[in-house]
Amino acid sequence: MPDRLFRDRKDAGQVLAGLLEHYREDPDVIVLGLPRGGVPVAYEVATALDAPLDVFLVRKLGVPGREEVAMGAIADGGVVVLNDDVIRGMDIQPETLRRVAEREARELLRREQAYREGRPPPDLEGKKVILVDDGLATGASMRAAIQALRKHRPASTVAAVPAAPQSTCRELAAMVDEVVCATTPSPFFAVGASYWDFTQTTDQEVRDLLRAASRRPAAPGPQGPSEVAVIAAEAVPVEEGVPSDEALFDLVGDAHFVLIGEASHGTQEFYAARERMTRRLIEEKGFCAVAAEADWPDAYRVNRYVRGRSTDAVAEEALRGFERFPTWMWRNTAVLDFVGWLREHNERSGGEEREKAGFYGLDVYSLYRSIQEVISYLERVDPAAAARARERYACFDHYRAEEDAQAWGFEAAFGAGETCEQEVVDQLVDLQRNAVEYARRDGLLAEDEHFYAEQNARTVKNAAEYYRTMFGGQVSSWNLRDRHMVDTLNALADHLGRQRGEPAKIVVWEHNSHLGDARATEAASRGEFNVGQLVREGHPGDCRLLGFTTYAGTVTAADDWGGPAERKRVRPALAGSVEELFHEVGQKDFLIPFARAPRAAEALRSARMERAIGVIYRPQTERQSHYFQARMADQFDAVIHIDETRAVEPLERTARWEAGEAPETYPVGV
Repeated sequence: MPDRLFRDRKDAGQVLAGLLEHYREDPDVIVLGLPRGGVPVAYEVATALDAPLDVFLVRKLGVPGREEVAMGAIADGGVVVLNDDVIRGMDIQPETLRRVAEREARELLRREQAYREGRPPPDLEGKKVILVDDGLATGASMRAAIQALRKHRPASTVAAVPAAPQSTCRELAAMVDEVVCATTPSPFFAVGASYWDFTQTTDQEVRDLLRAASRRPAAPGPQGPSEVAVIAAEAVPVEEGVPSDEALFDLVGDAHFVLIGEASHGTQEFYAARERMTRRLIEEKGFCAVAAEADWPDAYRVNRYVRGRSTDAVAEEALRGFERFPTWMWRNTAVLDFVGWLREHNERSGGEEREKAGFYGLDVYSLYRSIQEVISYLERVDPAAAARARERYACFDHYRAEEDAQAWGFEAAFGAGETCEQEVVDQLVDLQRNAVEYARRDGLLAEDEHFYAEQNARTVKNAAEYYRTMFGGQVSSWNLRDRHMVDTLNALADHLGRQRGEPAKIVVWEHNSHLGDARATEAASRGEFNVGQLVREGHPGDCRLLGFTTYAGTVTAADDWGGPAERKRVRPALAGSVEELFHEVGQKDFLIPFARAPRAAEALRSARMERAIGVIYRPQTERQSHYFQARMADQFDAVIHIDETRAVEPLERTARWEAGEAPETYPVGV
């Protein structure tokens, strides 16, 4: 076709539709527009072909200050395509590229929610997908979309545009089954040069076109059930957040890792339901350990108590190791009940040491406590090695308390202090080298104590790196922490498996933000991964991820890091959030197991706001501080919603906590 000027995008779409006539009325065809400008063109193509229309989200990565120049693009699923020539030619630094990619990824999530308005994304597997844009220059956006589309396993892919350079069309031909370029102007100046009217398409126009397209095929038949009705129909009853044994055991199956989350670190119902489910898994399914988002030395003190190897007389005393903020996270009534029960369970079982269930910590914060524990262990088994350890760890001697670890990390990160990197590695290697000799001295107990010491040495190494990276970037420190927790979990599973002569089954207790697969949340756009993602990747099919949500109530939290525990009111969930959707179901609490609830899973695969409260709760800035975008059905294997919850009860209940937070009338928006 000779080059021509299109009146507008509607005209361009009609011309393009004529070139795609051979796909008309094919039931397997779906047309996807690249927002925003590609959607009006795609609407005309879909209408002419009598095919469904949807969007496929992709954003150009523009060079800062020259946004019209694409250094790459990012598409649905976090796929990034880079233009190496532009990056090298304009000397784009990695930090600049990361910052632009994070910003555009946030915009992708915003647009998905804005455009689909709660509708789930289409199922593209086995479909003939026609990707439509209003024109291409470098083709970076289209290439990113094509690569991301491959994850959905379509039967075939067609790239269709009104205008593009011949060279770009040739490049795309190697990536798809068919390329349709209505015009290929030469020389090619810009996409807008092919239109008389190239007015920018607005978000509202995109929404209007998608609504019109969704009504077109649905008009002859009745409307389907609402999302609320679908969730209500597939919800499984629970009692105070705890499913029946039948529902719980069906969800867990034969998995060796069951990760049970919490939407806050201060909600009584989350702790209580989690510990009750864990009891049943220990009693009936052979689980032998709880691995918690807690420091390794503090949790191991509890482990010694529940296994009858401690000088602590009662469970409360065993929990006194948890001195670091926030103490209420583990020193609360629900954990106290569980620790007491676990001690009694182990005593009742009367089995061998290897058959008792334990309690372990996965976290990375205990730099100085772990140093002390390594030296204390070596003083008992090898005084000469203890002296070597003291000499190596003297590198940290300028700071003597856990609260000083950040100060040490700051100085080390910026060259004002020793990094201690070689010293901590040498100490870990020394312990590993002598493992067999130390462990053979007293059977299983010696094995356990050496494993405990070696994990402390590993924690020192990773904690030192963590505190250094805190000042180099939030993403790197988050990733290091979660990688450490998964490495500790895997080491624990190997250790217990060797002792028991069979693969160990472990329950993990952490926050939803650690246990829900990061790939299904906006964290992925920042380059973050988490425990849930790494466990799924490392143990495919052998793990289950279970999350919790709540709509309103109270929570134990602080105003700032290191602040006192307060009993705060939790605002009713924001409009458009998954918590509000669950609230509208009208049930006190329920379970959604996504494998057994396909329609609910489909509804919850679209991005929605989800709330996360850690140890700090700031209701005045709740939208910014506590909400993120997530596709819940991909984030978890199941979720339990408890509509109204109350604050977890600390063992030290101060007058400030007892008084609670006075009710107030909140504004509608935050």
